[in-house]
Amino acid sequence: MSDRKYFGTDGIRGRVGEFPITPEFMLRLGWAAGQAFKRDGQRNSVLIGKDTRLSGYMFESALEAGLSAAGVDVKLLGPMPTPAIAYLTRTFRASAGIVISASHNPHHDNGIKFFSPAGTKLDDALETEIEKWLDKPIEVCGSKELGKAFRVDDAPGRYVEFCKSTVPNEFSLEGLHIVLDCAHGATYHVAPKVFRELGAKISVVGGEPDGLNINLNVGSTHMGSLSKAVLEKQADLGIAFDGDGDRVLMVDRDGSEVDGDELLYVIAAQRHAAGTLKGGVVGTLMTNLGVELALREQGIDFERAKVGDRYVMERLIDRGWLLGGEGSGHMVIRDCTSTGDGIVSALQVLLAIRRAGSSLADLRQGMSKLPQKMINVRVKQRFDPLGRDDIVRAVESAEARLGGGGRVLLRASGTEPLIRVMTEGQDEAQIVKIAEELAVVVENSRA
Repeated sequence: MSDRKYFGTDGIRGRVGEFPITPEFMLRLGWAAGQAFKRDGQRNSVLIGKDTRLSGYMFESALEAGLSAAGVDVKLLGPMPTPAIAYLTRTFRASAGIVISASHNPHHDNGIKFFSPAGTKLDDALETEIEKWLDKPIEVCGSKELGKAFRVDDAPGRYVEFCKSTVPNEFSLEGLHIVLDCAHGATYHVAPKVFRELGAKISVVGGEPDGLNINLNVGSTHMGSLSKAVLEKQADLGIAFDGDGDRVLMVDRDGSEVDGDELLYVIAAQRHAAGTLKGGVVGTLMTNLGVELALREQGIDFERAKVGDRYVMERLIDRGWLLGGEGSGHMVIRDCTSTGDGIVSALQVLLAIRRAGSSLADLRQGMSKLPQKMINVRVKQRFDPLGRDDIVRAVESAEARLGGGGRVLLRASGTEPLIRVMTEGQDEAQIVKIAEELAVVVENSRA
């Protein structure tokens, strides 16, 4: 992504009011995207959805104006999960979908994600084309060709029905008490309906967005509230989404967190046993080594992609496989949906639980996670840590100390000015010490 001025690994993201997350830039972005998405000889339309951040209203209006100036119609979906925009982009046969969200970040951040007509993340070539248009002056089309704007009132109901359609008709959650943590985010109004309509008893935390409380001490990045609620209500399990609903983590009946690596294993193992896995599993460079070992023990192929669900999807398509994911809770289930979808992924875990006649607490025992330590080193500007000799020497020394019994990974975040330092191995004390030492080296070398 080094040739990009604006796009990171998951769209454009930053602090509200600071370039490029400003109304002026969003106006230009809407126009540039409209030019890149337009196809001659047809009436082009773009869907816009958002999470519950207060700033979403401002950016929605700016994008709408830019798209209209480019001669593109706009369909406004309101607050909706990111994967819902992907789904609706396909079903409306739209030219593209736009999501206004900063995912798991606090309210003072925001960002933009794009979806192709197929409901997938944009490829690098189209993102590059949008950036080229951003460097050109805005030229408003003739008044007869200006885009129109429409509000789609039935978007939530359409998405609820889609989520339910990803599990068999006979599938039921009767008898299960589930706590949902909606992170005061985009799933707050649709997730409870999905699980209630499938028969579960539902309790909700993080379901009262006010524009400023998104991800605030709730959601998949703050699991304490969900764990506490599961224990207090004596629920069977808890499900946590992030602010835009494309990630999911869970809590088992004893309040213990179950991360994306474990959920990926649970789905893969059940599908393998049922003969529906159809190939192997794709993780990322960050996926715990315990997942790989447990899957290979069952004869399931495993490959690693670069960090980011778009790269997981690319590898799955290349291999013709169906299932992949990340420890953060992004999961791609290609026979269900075209992008990471927290609700759909949660339903697949629940389907595995029902088919196994077991519990999440029991199914997660099929794999053992290796100790892993992650340290985020904040930098003024992202850089390639392995492009600096002092850091390379420190990594080589760390790998020698692990002696082949673990891993070291350094990478620049694609969305924030951070260098992520990760170590993994059998000896927890050793990998913590190595991570801390490497973080100091990066700190001293940072830009």
